[in-house]
Amino acid sequence: MIAPNVRPNIAGIENAARQITQQGQPIQQPSINFRDVLFSKHAALRLDSRDIKLSDDQIARLGTAIGRAQEKGIRDSLVLMDDVALVVNVRSRTVITAMNRQDNVFSNIDGAVII
Repeated sequence: MIAPNVRPNIAGIENAARQITQQGQPIQQPSINFRDVLFSKHAALRLDSRDIKLSDDQIARLGTAIGRAQEKGIRDSLVLMDDVALVVNVRSRTVITAMNRQDNVFSNIDGAVII
């Protein structure tokens, strides 16, 4: 289990999840928390498999974008940031999936924030 005061590298999340599963321990947290933004296990795996690395600045900008989406009443948002596209559940502040921006079909969203 990842201690709450330890901030793991996003690229290492897949390995950490694999180790927890291999040890036979249930994964008690379905997401990883970075500041006020959560990443679902699925999103963490997508970031790792697509070799997408988010800097501290990008995570802070993402948190701001989620706040802007919340102000507009958006429930599920596409956030376009630099060369990354993220689908976020605004209410839970959780990144659901992540992809490179050249992918061009996005479903299950009701708004978008471009930062």
